[in-house]
Amino acid sequence: MSLDQLIQKCKKNDTKAQSDLYKLFSSKLFALSLKYSRNYAEAEDNLQDAFVIIFKKISQYENKGSFEGWLKRIVVNTALQRYRSKGVFDIVNEEHIEDVSIEVENDTIDIDFLLNSIQELPDRYRLVFNLYVLDGYSHKEIGEMLGIATGTTKSNLARARVILKSKVENYKANLNSQSL
Repeated sequence: MSLDQLIQKCKKNDTKAQSDLYKLFSSKLFALSLKYSRNYAEAEDNLQDAFVIIFKKISQYENKGSFEGWLKRIVVNTALQRYRSKGVFDIVNEEHIEDVSIEVENDTIDIDFLLNSIQELPDRYRLVFNLYVLDGYSHKEIGEMLGIATGTTKSNLARARVILKSKVENYKANLNSQSL
């Protein structure tokens, strides 16, 4: 069965088609959900909530653009909505932080360490970092998605980079001390 046929059956509330659609996209969408969640369990909850929304709104999908892109947008928005409702993005008085760049040599930094370091960032910083650095959204788009000012997204990104730079420097220092 083609993807278009599967979508059409899902629009008619065909539970078998919904199950097939879930099986087809759940692993890829779970990875995306995990990127915007604090932990595995929260990612599972966000994914389930996203699929509820997907099946409720699938009739609104008009076969324009990428269906997978449409699914991803729902997953991201579901996770972000959870944070918005918890007040994660309430305004905090933060002094301006200069933008920091992080230099990472591929052969010296373990990818799991990097992913864990990103996952450990405070919510407001992790979400902005992921949206900007990993998904390529602009500060204006991020501000609109999160309901915060563009300046706040820039500040949150800068803080995320400062934290990650510190973690990377500590990691490198530990590697160097172990090799001595």
